[in-house]
Amino acid sequence: MCGAELTSLPEGVQRVARLLQDKGHGHAPRMLDDAARTAQQAADALGIEVAQIAKSIVFRRKSDDAAVLVVTSGDKRVDEKKVEALVGKLGRADAEFVKSKTGFSIGGVSPFAHAVAPVMLIDRELFRFEEIWAAAGHPHAVVRLHPRELEGLTGAPVADVV
Repeated sequence: MCGAELTSLPEGVQRVARLLQDKGHGHAPRMLDDAARTAQQAADALGIEVAQIAKSIVFRRKSDDAAVLVVTSGDKRVDEKKVEALVGKLGRADAEFVKSKTGFSIGGVSPFAHAVAPVMLIDRELFRFEEIWAAAGHPHAVVRLHPRELEGLTGAPVADVV
């Protein structure tokens, strides 16, 4: 992706694209015609299983107000008790909190290129697949990657959190 292509993208997608480019990732963010704010919308737009969508769920850690980002498979539900056992008591993260901590709006939260580095966990269920797709900084943007690439790009631990 060259500079001109990059600057035509929304700001959040530019951040993600730059990080991916800097890390030598083989795939640039892809802009979809329609919004993919949910895992099902993204899966439908890409013609894949909803389980192949790496959805980003953000919580607020009560002890220090840190963002806790859990990336899991689109067909799974995060078990807050399992996450709390790993990172401490959690609270709900509203849209303003998510935007201020990650730099992304709900529906487009990328697993990387955050405004403030979150506490992060990757659910092991994503490793069922050779290829997954994650939000890329905007509700219309996604990026293709392998679960091990997600782990490498984020440095996040893999855990059982569903």
